[in-house]
Amino acid sequence: ISAAKVLAEKGVDDVMILEASDRIGGRIRKEGFGGVSVELGAGWIAGVGGKESNPVWELARQSGLRTCFSDYSNARYNIYDPSGKIFPSGEAADSYRKAVESAIRKLRAEEDNHGGDVARLSEPLSVPKTPIELAIDFILHDFEMAEVEPISTYVDFGEREFLVADERGYESLLHKMAETFLLTSDGEIMDSRLKLNKVVRELQQSRNGVTVTTEDGCVYEANYVILSASIGVLQSDLISFRPPLPRWKTEAIETCDVMVYTKIFLKFPDKFWPCGPDKEFFIYAHERRGYYTFWQHMENAYPGSNILVVTLTNGESKRVEAQSDQETLEEAMEVLRNMFGPEIPNATDILVPRWFNNRFQRGSYSNYPIYANHQMVHDIKAPVGRIFFTGEHTSERFNGYVHGGYLAGIDTSNALLEDMRREKERKLESQTFLLELALTESLTLTQTDAVSDLHKCDIPRQLFLSSSKLGLPEAIL
Repeated sequence: ISAAKVLAEKGVDDVMILEASDRIGGRIRKEGFGGVSVELGAGWIAGVGGKESNPVWELARQSGLRTCFSDYSNARYNIYDPSGKIFPSGEAADSYRKAVESAIRKLRAEEDNHGGDVARLSEPLSVPKTPIELAIDFILHDFEMAEVEPISTYVDFGEREFLVADERGYESLLHKMAETFLLTSDGEIMDSRLKLNKVVRELQQSRNGVTVTTEDGCVYEANYVILSASIGVLQSDLISFRPPLPRWKTEAIETCDVMVYTKIFLKFPDKFWPCGPDKEFFIYAHERRGYYTFWQHMENAYPGSNILVVTLTNGESKRVEAQSDQETLEEAMEVLRNMFGPEIPNATDILVPRWFNNRFQRGSYSNYPIYANHQMVHDIKAPVGRIFFTGEHTSERFNGYVHGGYLAGIDTSNALLEDMRREKERKLESQTFLLELALTESLTLTQTDAVSDLHKCDIPRQLFLSSSKLGLPEAIL
């Protein structure tokens, strides 16, 4: 949407958007649950409060989007053991400090060795063994995604994070953007340039354009294509490229990891968990790493909603996606009863997103390896002929974030506009050369007029002209 918006602002309004699902937003998706709107995918605006304003935060502010500040700092002091006891704050703080020190040493070693052997450290790394060590290790590496260098989002935009808690949903920001260049009515996009339920299965490229074939048998011809499919989809076999993508491109795509991040929502008849200002997040320390570890209550976002959220990642996410919601509910209830006692009420409803098994997503967000270099990121982003790539995975500084996807769309469209400008110059030079060649051969006045008419076919500002006599093909995002 941000890519198309840039094109429209630059006068390129002949753009067609093919969306695989029945809605825009991708991994930004709300759903009604327990009487409120919950965010199944992206839920936070990360990077607020710094000297530079986060563009997504600006969109939220302009839209009056309701948000709640999330303070994770107290979570480490709300760590429950399997018997329901909270670990003493001193023990928790000490475990956290040691884990951070060990993680930093390990990450620096991995960076120095490009993912190689880290066993040659002067001091041996501490391996998490106890439940509290495993829980903190999970929080550092899977939930917070530890990095060696300062995270660009926090450096550029600030370290505060705000949970979206608006009935309109996070996705309302995309609709707000879309309204600036697409025809809408009562909040619904009615523009024929947006086509839903169009699953792109093949991109066939030639020197002059790209032919796009969708699952329902439709064929579109384009001058250019901007492909915003996730890194997980690019690693799958959903979309075929003819000719195949070059090796440098496929190797870069395969090198990038895909993070699976699952927020499971549980609705209860009443509250049984602490709800003080420093109790929003709590941790369950289990002998199995990542097993229903990170919890959050929704009372700050939606008072009286009686909803708990537990976050799973990667292996645990995939395991839960493969089992029934009833099995997941039983596992979660056992964990909650370990923390809060056997008398707590049963959950009345459960909601389990399945991002990994969604063939249009195949995961939650990109996660570049620690030792990723600039060339690898460049190769993932780089266009192949007339096919341009965009999405949060193409943002070197902000991959994995909503603002990364937003800014990537802008960058990609600007790169495409520059490519269009160069192509226009090349064609004008070619036309001038033909005209000069024709004149040197002493063409007749009639012939000269015919050659001069080439100038009337100047390359248009539009990305495509579907109704033009020139027959220029469409462009697809």
